[in-house]
Amino acid sequence: MFDFEYFAPTKAAFGKNSLSRLAGLISEQGCKKVLLHYGGGSAEKSGLLAIVRSALKEAGVPWAELGGVKPNPRLSLVYEGIELCKREGVDFLLAVGGGSVIDSAKAIGYGLANDGDVWDFYEGTRKPSACVPVGVVLTIAAAGSEMSNSSVITREAEGGGLKRGCNSNYCRPRFAVMNPELTYTLPDYQTACGCTDILMHTMERYFTNGGNMAITDAVAEGLMRTVIANARLLKHNPVDYDARAEVMWAGALSHNGLTGCGNDGGDWAVHGIEHELGGQYDVAHGAGLAAVWPAWAKYVYKDCLIRFYLFAVHVMGVRPSGTRESIAREGIEAFAAFLREIGMPTSLTELGVDPTDKEYKVMAERCAAAGGGKKGSAKVLYVQDIENILRNAK
Repeated sequence: MFDFEYFAPTKAAFGKNSLSRLAGLISEQGCKKVLLHYGGGSAEKSGLLAIVRSALKEAGVPWAELGGVKPNPRLSLVYEGIELCKREGVDFLLAVGGGSVIDSAKAIGYGLANDGDVWDFYEGTRKPSACVPVGVVLTIAAAGSEMSNSSVITREAEGGGLKRGCNSNYCRPRFAVMNPELTYTLPDYQTACGCTDILMHTMERYFTNGGNMAITDAVAEGLMRTVIANARLLKHNPVDYDARAEVMWAGALSHNGLTGCGNDGGDWAVHGIEHELGGQYDVAHGAGLAAVWPAWAKYVYKDCLIRFYLFAVHVMGVRPSGTRESIAREGIEAFAAFLREIGMPTSLTELGVDPTDKEYKVMAERCAAAGGGKKGSAKVLYVQDIENILRNAK
């Protein structure tokens, strides 16, 4: 077990009536002007933005607006948001949406609070020293960005973009309004992508060779079992409030640091590989993670056998009869079967991408470079390992 510091300052307003608290939460911030940041037309058509605007009026706070956030949020819109906020004198950012909108708002906050090019923080050439505060009205349970220290942005480029993350406690949201009813109308595929992302945030912290705590393991295993069970329920009844609530709260807990207390910080190889797929092909994040995970697990499990054994028995319900290796393999297959059950791809072919030999190599090189030459804790992976996993995922 490692020493750790746990910091989760976000105030969560959770439940059916949580939107009624928005005006008060905004007033508590003492801000002078807000940027209302959101994605496409669904928030407008559903009436959610009208409710948010009404809350801003009630709080007596003027605002500017910037929509247009896309999945794998774009650096170009972040730049546009920074300039808009400077012109308008914005000192608080309100993200209405899922992880992409929240991450975009965080990036704008970094750009406003620090000199120079905000992309430097995502490339890792500089570290931020502040962030304009962010609040959230969550509409998608997936990324956990509503309580996390993470923001992931894609820099557009011909022939494939570059998707990179910046982690710092400066960007943790001040509050998150979380009404599970806002997720009722999500397409089944988006719900499944969200459940996959939530699971992967926990699994990245679970499959390590860097020390563990029994209580942290129990929390992580319970979270994973809960998401798996409720993802199955939502496949058959997307308006099951209790199932939506379980998944939404799990999303927040999966990425606020709780399930990593006492370990070495996590593996994060699957996320790193998916970032290259997302940058290159603009795939849905959860689907990209699902497509990579089985190949990664089969490549690394012998080096992290006890963790894969525990996962098989405690999470996937595999009977502990046989060798640890056979049980671990059965757990991997059981999880891959679950992903297929909820409609997720378990290969690059099913994801709909077909990399060239050059693209395999470039993605592997970029992934390793982003990690300082290597990735992983369950098994330390170098460039050739990452390329092997990508090819095995075909």
